Amino acid sequence: MDGKGLTGLDERITGCRACPRLVAWREEVARTKRAAFADWTYWGRPVPGFGPPDARLLVVGLAPAAHGGNRTGRMFTGDRSGDVLFAALHAVGLASQPTSVSADDGLELYGVRVTAPVHCAPPGNKPTPRERDTCRPWLVQELRLLRPSLRSVVALGGFAWQSTLTALAEAGRPVPRPRPAFGHGARVPLDGLELFGCFHVSQRNTFTGLLTPRMLRDVLRTAADAAGLPTHPEPHPPGP
Repeated sequence: MDGKGLTGLDERITGCRACPRLVAWREEVARTKRAAFADWTYWGRPVPGFGPPDARLLVVGLAPAAHGGNRTGRMFTGDRSGDVLFAALHAVGLASQPTSVSADDGLELYGVRVTAPVHCAPPGNKPTPRERDTCRPWLVQELRLLRPSLRSVVALGGFAWQSTLTALAEAGRPVPRPRPAFGHGARVPLDGLELFGCFHVSQRNTFTGLLTPRMLRDVLRTAADAAGLPTHPEPHPPGP
């Protein structure tokens, strides 16, 4: 697939100012910063997706974190959620390294792209329905551009699940009615594509054990296998 289309889309996303509340919030956070990142120049703009233009697997989150993607300019980079996600991708064999700290840290994804239904950091990590709907055309276009190669989508959480189903329908994919319900481990075959559900990699979920690293790896490995991507096998625990 010609990557210029996706590159152009990412460039247009970074210039979006469609949602006044989100614009004000992301820029305020970039000015005031967090003490631990006082020496950083925050990105403070919409955060585009990240990964190769011929990705066979798409991981969909919620929105950039105020001091994560909004600071670094790369999706899932610079916060605890990203630490969990990229460690799992690396363990499965889909990322070149287990950490993601800045946009120039050398991280590469193998056949995988990460994105979100909302590209600006929202207050309290909660975009409004109107902000979600305003941002949806970006995801629809991303899905259209990825269509020649895309075979699997992993939705991290119920917000991503519903947003992805709506965007897939608008992108021209047949979606079952009634809409399939979100659940961890859910697997829905679509037209030439499979959708997988996974609990979000939020600190609330990972700190409480609702989502464990192995649970995440299992979903990513299953989705990668469905997409025809090579993965590393799960290591066996040492014997007694």
